[in-house]
Amino acid sequence: MSQIGAPRGRTCSRSPRSRTLRSVATLTSAVLAVTVLAGCSSGDEADEAPVAAQDDAPAARDRVADGGTLRWAVDALPTTLNTFQADADGTTSRIAGAVLPSLYTLDERGRPRIDPDYLESAQVIETEPKQVVLYKLNQQAVWSDGREIGAPDFVAQWRALSGRDTAYWTARNSGYERIEKIERGKNDLEVRVTFAKPYADWQSLFTPLYPKQVMGSPNSFNDGARTTLKATAGPFLLKGIDRKSGDVTLTRNPRWWGQQAKLDSLVLKAVPRADRADALAAGGLDLAEIDRSTAERISLALRDARTGRNGAQAALAHGPGAAITPSKALRSWALAHGSDDEKAAEVKAARKKNQEAVDRYARAQDALAKYVVRKSLEPAYTQLSLNGESGPLADERVRRAVARAINRQELAESVLKPLGLPAKPPGSHLALAGQAAYADSSDALGEQDTKEAQALLADAGWVPGGALRKPAGTKAGSESEEETGKKKEKEKEKKDEGATDAKKRNDDAASDEGLYIVGDDKPGDRRSAPAVGANGPGNGTGTPAPVSDAARRSAALLARAEALDTGTGAGARAAKPDHGMAGAYAPRGTAAPVTAPDAAKALGKDGKALSLRFVLPSGPGSESLRAVGDRIVRMLDAVGIRTEVVKVSDESFFKDHVASGDYDLALYSWPATAFPATDARPIFAKPEPASDGSLLVEQNYSRVGTDRIDQLFDQAAGTLDEEEARELVRQADARIWAAAGSIPLYQRPQLVAARADLVNAGAWGLATPRYQDIGFKKPASSGGAERNR
Repeated sequence: MSQIGAPRGRTCSRSPRSRTLRSVATLTSAVLAVTVLAGCSSGDEADEAPVAAQDDAPAARDRVADGGTLRWAVDALPTTLNTFQADADGTTSRIAGAVLPSLYTLDERGRPRIDPDYLESAQVIETEPKQVVLYKLNQQAVWSDGREIGAPDFVAQWRALSGRDTAYWTARNSGYERIEKIERGKNDLEVRVTFAKPYADWQSLFTPLYPKQVMGSPNSFNDGARTTLKATAGPFLLKGIDRKSGDVTLTRNPRWWGQQAKLDSLVLKAVPRADRADALAAGGLDLAEIDRSTAERISLALRDARTGRNGAQAALAHGPGAAITPSKALRSWALAHGSDDEKAAEVKAARKKNQEAVDRYARAQDALAKYVVRKSLEPAYTQLSLNGESGPLADERVRRAVARAINRQELAESVLKPLGLPAKPPGSHLALAGQAAYADSSDALGEQDTKEAQALLADAGWVPGGALRKPAGTKAGSESEEETGKKKEKEKEKKDEGATDAKKRNDDAASDEGLYIVGDDKPGDRRSAPAVGANGPGNGTGTPAPVSDAARRSAALLARAEALDTGTGAGARAAKPDHGMAGAYAPRGTAAPVTAPDAAKALGKDGKALSLRFVLPSGPGSESLRAVGDRIVRMLDAVGIRTEVVKVSDESFFKDHVASGDYDLALYSWPATAFPATDARPIFAKPEPASDGSLLVEQNYSRVGTDRIDQLFDQAAGTLDEEEARELVRQADARIWAAAGSIPLYQRPQLVAARADLVNAGAWGLATPRYQDIGFKKPASSGGAERNR
């Protein structure tokens, strides 16, 4: 998903005309055992399998029929066919995967693997004085116009994406800017790439690979590839895009040198997620990602079919007719045939409408029984983002308190357990279970602990009755009253704006909880708070808590993060202070009003109640996200943190709130990557001030970052030792946990409706689809074995 400009800060990258794209708590003791630290980054966890296996009905090619058309739902037609442009989306990537070269694809554990259809080999052949990678191309690989794939295509893509020519409107150039030169090798099938400085994630480059006709000039890059591609080189060709019908049609590539695609054609159909149940019931789709409610309907239809119950019976059992009891039916019949003609007409119309609904449901359930639900975990996780730019969350103690108040296991189970999927919260921001870089570093933040959360809040100065205490130096008399009146007036204006935004676009099309981009925060100025005792939320006595407890917790946290970095401790070296960047724009959340009877109990500080603005999308496709939000509200309330829940339209949720920093808390998701040192860096990079006073946040929408995290990412991207790179990534993740700018909650469920006879397609999990193997299973009566081609 492309990054969206922010009105209160800038999310642009360092190149002038490009935008970056993709794609903790304290300890109870100051003493930290080294053995525990070692466990956080052990290699054992990197070898564990994915939490959920892929579910794509695998079948050998000789069991797949030749021919047929697959109708596959997408969210929308692509606005561009160039994946390196800012408005590229999931449909753009799906088309590219079927029609363009991918030098590397991902296996079921999210690991990059050479695609032999394009590469015979690729390896680092020199490291001194410069890193040199030698690509040996498949000698049969050609573009659809008959030209061989070769060095000119590599050179054109490098020049377009290097960032040196600002005439190219690129969305990302990570890695390409490190290349010094590209040359032809011993023959036309060899390409030598020399890097100006070492680059660990070199396997991420040139996928997808575009022909030089697309990358060769700014005009062809910026405009030429938006609606068509001059040449392709995949198992399918782009036949055309019909914007009237909402279809993208791909057909077999007659020049394809690999195993021939099983399907004759693949049609991507733009169907909003809210309409997919109806489209499936009408028989208009063969494959579609669906939401939980649609998955449940299909499951019911399959259960009914197995028990011999038809659609009409199903409608009476769990459909529109389920609420009609015998007594209600009798009363309705009596009114419909009674002496009151007006009432009879009204009841007859209602009975007719109800019967039509029953009939529609019955037909739909009969049709949905032809599908199955394939499920796994999506290569993405949903997180709670804490905007640390200003307000209470600028204090890292408050962020850690929020994190310690949340029971991640409970939230994961609420989303995944009803679907029959494993509910294990992610232990990393940078990799998912099964990936090489994965290690559970969540101990750097700590598990849910109400008392610890309350102690952190007290240490930060948020105490019961604090909302009634005026800060020292408060002005008296008319001057103070005048200023207070002005402040209240401004707060009222903001609250009215929020209410208007929440009511906008009630009829918006539904959208799923998208892979919203998160990111940058700055902890601002931190003041040492007085120790709070028994009156505080931690206990019920009147004895002040000793200051040393908070000091020990803080020291232990820093010691742990330092030890995760170096394996030694805080005394190993003098590190640069790990302070966050102060931000230029504050979120506009309005504190919830505190009534007089509650004011003595509510947490407050300097006459202000502790309240966080929790922004959630309001669309019909985000019910699950809102349910998770409700649970979080209750968890925070248990430790004394109040929330003001603001529901906004799906359209404005990200661009007007998350990206712009107009929130305190927000839920959204990040996609996983096989190359975290490159792809995750802009998500967690420390924001930088711009010359105009705004903030360059890249994709770090939580606005929490540190110099040390940036250094670890840079070191990971610059080493050619794979294990060292993984260890550096794990250390960066431990620091990200400790900073408490974002809290991973659960890996997103991946639910896919598929025709029962469709094979090699469904919930792929971390893996890349192999488009040429997708097809329909041969009928059982078909004799003999088809030649595997």
